[in-house]
Amino acid sequence: MSLAVTLSRAQEGVAAPQVMVEVHLSGGLPGTNIVGLPEAAVREARDRVRVAIQNTSFEYPNRKVTVNLAPAELPKDGGRFDLAIALGILAAGGQVPREKLDDCEFLGELALSGALRGVSGVLPALLRARARGRRVVVPRANAAEAALVSDADVLVADTLAEVCGWLRGAQDLALPTEAPGTSAEPGGPDLADVRGQLQARRALEIAATGGHHLLLTGPPGTGKTMLAERLPGILPPMTESEALETCAVLSVAGQAVDLAHWRRRPFRAPHHTSSAIALVGGGSVPRPGEISLAHNGVLFLDELPEFGRHVLDVLREPMESGHIVISRAARQSTFPAQFQLVAAMNPCPCGYAGDPRQRCQCTPDRIQRYRSRISGPLLDRIDLGVEVPRMPLGELGAPRGSHDEDSATVRARVVRARHHALMRAGRPNAEISTRELERDCALGPAERRWFDAALERLGLSARAYHRTLRVARTIADLDGGAALLDRVHLAEALTYRRF
Repeated sequence: MSLAVTLSRAQEGVAAPQVMVEVHLSGGLPGTNIVGLPEAAVREARDRVRVAIQNTSFEYPNRKVTVNLAPAELPKDGGRFDLAIALGILAAGGQVPREKLDDCEFLGELALSGALRGVSGVLPALLRARARGRRVVVPRANAAEAALVSDADVLVADTLAEVCGWLRGAQDLALPTEAPGTSAEPGGPDLADVRGQLQARRALEIAATGGHHLLLTGPPGTGKTMLAERLPGILPPMTESEALETCAVLSVAGQAVDLAHWRRRPFRAPHHTSSAIALVGGGSVPRPGEISLAHNGVLFLDELPEFGRHVLDVLREPMESGHIVISRAARQSTFPAQFQLVAAMNPCPCGYAGDPRQRCQCTPDRIQRYRSRISGPLLDRIDLGVEVPRMPLGELGAPRGSHDEDSATVRARVVRARHHALMRAGRPNAEISTRELERDCALGPAERRWFDAALERLGLSARAYHRTLRVARTIADLDGGAALLDRVHLAEALTYRRF
């Protein structure tokens, strides 16, 4: 029989749909035809595969070769199908046995010498193959990435000849032996480096506990960026499932995974000249943007008003939904975007409005135009707003005090507060995750009337009403997990809505 079928995986966002590579040898003029909606890199595989087979001392069929990549309506791109196509051709010609092809998937690009080159998007493919109980053969260049999925059945190879020898039973393929870092402890800059700024530190702790978005406002050089860079260090360690999700986005984007710190939360800080596509992702073949690369971590936007208004407004839907859908004429891709936004801005164009030590040079109209670059709907989605004033120079040079806590101390309180939330939600054994938890925002009758009157005076929207309650609930969790919210929790939450 001149028909063989091998299995591979395509790349569609962070999904990895299965692709059946069907190879048929028939009579007629010799040639190779690849069908199934292949893009240019896949069509060119016929030349790479032919030369690689010949340089591996196998015989390329002197017949008409038809390669079908099913499903036909799914676009295929890249060189990830080269290995599967080559093995299908060899199996259809009887040069390698078909028995091991049934429950095995193959990923890898072929060099003309027959060597295997690494491809992007291996981690999502491994996760899908693991769920199906299939073995996967990948290039050695992807071995470190494959080692992240500890319970997956993965083999690595250097050349096409090694894979064919394994199919024939003449040799064994290696396992991915490079073990990833096992420490789940957060790292990075320490909060102990920050002197003073007690209100900003308190807001940072509340944001870490409840996963709230945060806006820092203050003159230049007061430590806004310094505070934002230390937020990942006080967030709870990522669970294994969260870390794999984050690494899968990096794999799809073609970026290397740092195995020593693969469970460290990402911190992304794009420049204010970034475009909307750079933030949310895009391209003819959709790729993840900064909000997806910050999945399960922190997205920091410094100099917030300097971003284009239309660029900032593309963040509004992902901030609510936790994912981004990118649609193009030929395909649609969905990327995760469960990020925590931290933004920083000056109070005016010159930066010194309200600063007692520097005279502001801006007119009220100019200040209003500067602040209006940030749309109201975007501000409505930011839970916390805090001023970061200039600190006295004597306090900056003072020794570390009891209030200058390090990241480990603050992180311990954050983890305890999240545990209170889980206990209240009836899930004491659940994994502590950054994903939004269901919170019981119970108010007594007197607190309800006082809170409603305060919100009415502030003119907040229904979304802001809900977010203020969530902040109050987070403050209560930090203070010991009270069953009911009191006026102290509500009053502190309201102070962060006046921006």
